[in-house]
Parts: sequence; C-alpha cells; structure tokens
Amino acid sequence: MSSPSTINPVAVGASLRGTVEDAVAAAIVSGELAPGTLVTAPTLAARFGVSATPVREAMLNLQKRGFVDVVRNKGFRITQVSEQDLWEIVRLRQQLEAPPMRGIARTMQPAIAAELRVKAQAIVDAAEVADLAAYLAADLDFHLRLLELHGNRRLIAIVRDLRQQTRMVGLANMIGTAELARSAAEHHLLVDLLEAHDGRGAEALLTDHIGHVLGWWSGNSED
Repeated sequence: MSSPSTINPVAVGASLRGTVEDAVAAAIVSGELAPGTLVTAPTLAARFGVSATPVREAMLNLQKRGFVDVVRNKGFRITQVSEQDLWEIVRLRQQLEAPPMRGIARTMQPAIAAELRVKAQAIVDAAEVADLAAYLAADLDFHLRLLELHGNRRLIAIVRDLRQQTRMVGLANMIGTAELARSAAEHHLLVDLLEAHDGRGAEALLTDHIGHVLGWWSGNSED
C-alpha cells in the first residue's frame, strides 16, 4: 500500500482556507509532516491544486494554533512537541475526559447510543480506507459529542484545545495495522459499556484509549 496522504487536490466549491487548514493540521498531527519540516505556500498550493492565497491564510492560522512557525523569506516550519509536552497533554486529557464517563453511563439512552455508534463507525471506516484526515475528524466528532452529554461547555473547549495540541506522530505509519483497527474498534466498545451503564468500565477504557497517544501513536510498544 502506498503511503497515505492528507494533502491532495481540493474539491471545487470547498471552503479553500478551511479545507487546507484541516488537511495540513491532520498531516502534522499524524506525523505525515514531521517536526522540523519546512514547507512553502506555493509548494502546498501546487499539491492542493489551489492558489497560494488560501494556503498562506491557512498556514497563518496554524501558526496561531502553534502548529507551525514562520521562517522569514523561506516559509513555515512544523513545530516540535516535546515528549514532556505530550505526556502532560495526555495525562491532562485522561483526567478531564475519562471521569465524566461515569455520569454519562448512568443516563445513557438508546437513541444517543445509536447516534454514537454511527460516529464510531465513521472512525472505523476512515481507518479501513487509510483516510487520515477523515479519521482525525471523525475521532474529534465522536469524543466531543460524547463530552457534550456531560453538559460542561468549558470542558469541551479545553479538551478541543488539548486535542489540537496533541501530535500522533506515528499514526501515518499505523495504516493497515492491527493496532489501528483495535483503536478504532474501541469506540464501539466504549459505546457498549456506556449503554450497559458500566461507568467504571467506560472510564477505564477511555483512559487506556487516550494513552495510545504515548504508545502506538508515538511508535512505542504497549505490550
């Protein structure tokens, strides 16, 4: 299988800046664009099949998000997230996202579980076709919708920001692996536990699931 890429021509009629920003962000998060890589707006524009203007606008937004630094007269350099930074982000996410599963499990209704299953399947489908951008978008959609059930808007905003800072540098190399399939399937298992009102089990599973960022997604064994 050829290496997956999130940087492909943009469909006509798409929101160019937003589409480019999402695609480049996915490439950075997944490790397709490695830390330290220097990219230019004209080069990316050629790959996307668009003009340089929306690409430059997208890259400036990514600079505000901490994904790239501007290199004068050269372009943009992908920023590095240190192991300590990543450890802190993951541990904080585990502390914020996992405990609410207990309350969510107590009030889980069949209709909500069915909605979550559709979102979980979108993650599985994206993994199967090696679409990294779709995988990350579907994953974000699932987890933020789950937190909406907790009813704390500030928590959702904080988690969204933390997820944007996360780098899963080994994800691009996980396409087609058993580990990626297992991680994708864990979203269905999480819904199973919530529908069974097993809050403790859901909390434990989500804690382990987020921990994959420090394991598989960082190129480390979890055995």
